Amino acid sequence: MARDRVHAALPEPPRQNDDNSKEEEKVFGNIFAELESVDLPLGTTLRSIYDDQPNAHKRFMEKLDARIRNHDREIEKMCNFHHQGFVDAITELLKVRTDAEKLMGQVTDTNRRLQEAGRDVTAQTQEVICCRIQQRNMATTVEKLQLCIPVLEMYSKLKEQLESKRYYAALKTMEQLEKVYIPRVGQYRFCQIMAENLPRLREEIKEISMSDLKDFLESIRKHSDKVGEAAMRQAQLHRNFNSVVVKQASSGHFAKPVYSLNGRTHTHNGLKMEDDAGEDDEVDDEVLTVQDLVDFSPVYRCLHIYTVLGDRETFENYYRKQRKKQARLVLQPQANMHETVEGYRRYFNQIVGFFVVEDHILHATYGLVTRAFTDELWNMALSKIIAVLRTHSSYCEDPDLVLELKNLIVIFADTLQDYGFPVNRLFDLLFEVRDQYNETLLKKWALVFREIFELDNYSPIPVETEEEYRLVVSRFPFHDAEIEKQDFPKKLPMSQSVPQIYTQVKEFIYASLKFSESLHRSSTEIDDMLRKSTNLLLTRTLSCCLQNLIKKPHIGLTELVQIIINTTHLEQACRYLEEFITNITNVSPETVHTTRLYGLSTFKDARHAAEGEIYTKLNQKIDEFIQLADYEWGMAESDGRASGYLMDLINFLRSTFQVFTHLPGKVAQTACMSACKHLSTSLMQMLLDSELKQVSMGAIQQFNLDVIQCELFASSEPVPGFQGDTLQLAFIDLRQLLDLFMVWDWSTYLADYGQPTSKYLRVNPATALALLEKMKDSSKKNNIFSQFRKNDRDKQKLIETVVKQLRSLVNGMSS
Repeated sequence: MARDRVHAALPEPPRQNDDNSKEEEKVFGNIFAELESVDLPLGTTLRSIYDDQPNAHKRFMEKLDARIRNHDREIEKMCNFHHQGFVDAITELLKVRTDAEKLMGQVTDTNRRLQEAGRDVTAQTQEVICCRIQQRNMATTVEKLQLCIPVLEMYSKLKEQLESKRYYAALKTMEQLEKVYIPRVGQYRFCQIMAENLPRLREEIKEISMSDLKDFLESIRKHSDKVGEAAMRQAQLHRNFNSVVVKQASSGHFAKPVYSLNGRTHTHNGLKMEDDAGEDDEVDDEVLTVQDLVDFSPVYRCLHIYTVLGDRETFENYYRKQRKKQARLVLQPQANMHETVEGYRRYFNQIVGFFVVEDHILHATYGLVTRAFTDELWNMALSKIIAVLRTHSSYCEDPDLVLELKNLIVIFADTLQDYGFPVNRLFDLLFEVRDQYNETLLKKWALVFREIFELDNYSPIPVETEEEYRLVVSRFPFHDAEIEKQDFPKKLPMSQSVPQIYTQVKEFIYASLKFSESLHRSSTEIDDMLRKSTNLLLTRTLSCCLQNLIKKPHIGLTELVQIIINTTHLEQACRYLEEFITNITNVSPETVHTTRLYGLSTFKDARHAAEGEIYTKLNQKIDEFIQLADYEWGMAESDGRASGYLMDLINFLRSTFQVFTHLPGKVAQTACMSACKHLSTSLMQMLLDSELKQVSMGAIQQFNLDVIQCELFASSEPVPGFQGDTLQLAFIDLRQLLDLFMVWDWSTYLADYGQPTSKYLRVNPATALALLEKMKDSSKKNNIFSQFRKNDRDKQKLIETVVKQLRSLVNGMSS
C-alpha cells in the first residue's frame, strides 16, 4: 500500500546513470526513515529525491523494492508464529456457545415468572408515587404562593397610590418591590412583567409631576400680582404701624397694638394693629400670606419625585430656566404703563410676587434655588426695573402721578428689602424721579403763575376793613408802619398777584416736601432738596413767567410800574421763605452746607427787565406822538404857538411820570432822562430827515417853539431828584442848533469852532450844513424874484459862503 502511494505520487523521472556508493545508501536510508515515520506531507521528501543527482529516481525505486520485500518477509514470519493460538481460541468459543444458549433460556423463564408476580405491586407503587408527587406539588405551590402574595399586595397598593396621585409613596413602594419582593419570586413571568412595568410607571410619574409643575408655573405667573399686592400691603401696614408707634411715643402714651406675624419674621405677615388715635376704633387688617395664596405642593412633590429618581439636577435646571423666562416676562412693562398709577402698581405687584415666591422656594426647598441664583435674578431685574422706570417716568407730566409713583417705589423697595434683597439702587433712582417730579411741578406752577398774572389787575390792593387787611397780611408778610397808621379804606402798594405768588411758592415747597417723605434721608438732605427745588422755581419758572409777562404787548407802562413794585415786595419776602423752609426741616440757616435762596437775584433781574421795558415802551409812545407831527416846512412864519401833537406828548409824559413817583430808587429819574433824550433825538432826526428837502425860516421858528415847550417841561422837574438843569441838557444839541439859525450867528460859530468855550459847541458842522442846504433850496424855490432885491442877493451869497466853509470843515474832519 505504501508502495502504491509512492508510485502514484512520483511522476516519471528522467533517466540518469547513478553510481552505487555508501553515501547513496545512507541518503536513501534517511529518506526511507522519513517516509516510514511521517504519513503527510511527502512533498519535501520526494522533492529531495529529484533534486539530487541524475538517475536518482531509478536508484530510489530499486532501493524501495528491496525494502518492501524485506518487510513482507517479516510480516509472513509473524503470522506463522501466531496462527496456532488463533485456531485454539476459535475452538474454545464454539464449546461455550452451547452452554450460553441454555443459560439464556433459563433467565428468560425466570424473568417471565418474576414479571407476572410483580405486576400488582407495580400498579400500587405507581399510585403511591402519584400521591406523593401531588403532595409535594401542593406544598411547593403553597410555599410559592406565600412568597407571591406580598408581591401582589404591594403591586395592588402601588396601583392605588397612583390612582390617588400619591406619587412619592408610589415611588417608595416601587423601590420596595424592586429591592425586596420581586427578587424573591423573580423567576415567575408575572414578576418579570411587573419589573418591566416599573420603569414605565416611573416615567409616567415624572411626566405627571412635570405637568403639575408646569401648571404651577403657569398659575404662579398669572397670580404673581396678587401675591405682590399682599406683600406690598404688608409692608405698607408695617410702615403705618411704625408711624403710629412714633406718634404715640411722641405723644407720651401707647395704645396696645396687636402685631402678629404669620410666616417668617422679616416678612411681617398677618399684621394687625389697634390704633387709639383719639377714638376707640379698632382696625384689624388681615393679610394673606404667600402660603395662603399659593399652593406649593406641586413644587415639593416634583422635587421629591425627581430626587428619589436620582434626577434632581435635571429638575433644578428646568425650574431655574423656566423662572428666568418668567422673570423676563414679568419685567416687560405695558406700553401705556406711565398713563395711570394702576399701571405702575400692577407692574410692581408682579415683580414683588415673583421674588416673594422665589424667596419662599429658597427657604422651603433647601437647594432647588440658591441665594446666588436669586441674587442673579434680582440684579438682572433691578437693572431692567431701573431702565423701565427711568424711561416711563420721563413721559409723565402729572406731578401727582409722579408722587404716586414715588410712593409705590418706596413701598416696593421696602417690601423687597424685608425679604433680603438690596434696594440701594432704587433709592438712588428716586433722586432721578425727584428731578422729574420737580420738573413736572415747575411746569404745573408755570401755568399757575401765568394764570395769576393774567387775572391780575396790576393796581394796588384796596382794603376796606381791618378783616380784609388781616387776611392779606396773613397770606403775605407785609409790614409798613405808615400804611398801618392810615384809616380805612386804604390801599396796599402791591397788586393781588403778590400774595398769590407768595402763597403758591409755599404750596410748591409743600408739594416738593411730599416727595422727600419716606426716603430715609436726613433733615439736612431734605432741607437741601427743598431749597434747590425752590431755587429752580424762583430762578427758572417764576423768572421766565415774569420775563414773558413783561414782554407781552398788552402790558402798558402802568402795569410795568406795578410789576416793579410787586417784584420789590416779593424780593423783600424771600427771607420769610427761608424761615418757612427752616421751620419745616428744623435745619438752621447758619449750617455750613445750607443752600441759600436765589430769589433776590430773580426779582432784581425781573425788575431790571421791567425797567428796560418801561424805557422801551415810553420811547415807543413818544414815537407814536411824533408820527402825528405835521409840520409845514415851507411856511413863511410860525403860528406863534407850539404844535398840538407836542403838547399832547408833554401832557402824556407829565401824567406818566406822576405814576413813576411810586417806583423805587432812580427808576423814575432814569425813565424821565431816557424819554427826554429820545424825544430830543427824534426831533433832531425829524429836522435832518433825508426825505425832507426844504426847510423855511418860518418852519425853523415853529420848530423852535416846540423845543421851547420841551425845555419848559424839563425845567418843571416832572420827576423829583434832578440837580439843576440836568434834564434840560437832553435838549442842548437842539437848542444850540436852533439858536444858530434863529440868530444867524455864523460868524461867531465859524470863528469859535473847535474852542471849548464856543457858544455853539454842540453843533456839528455836518448837521449845520445839512440844515443850511435845506434852507438854501427853500430860499431858491420860494423867492423867485429875490435876485432883483439887493438884501436877498446878499443873504444868498452869505449862505453860499457859509456852505462852502462848512463843507471845508466837514472835509477836514473826515480827512
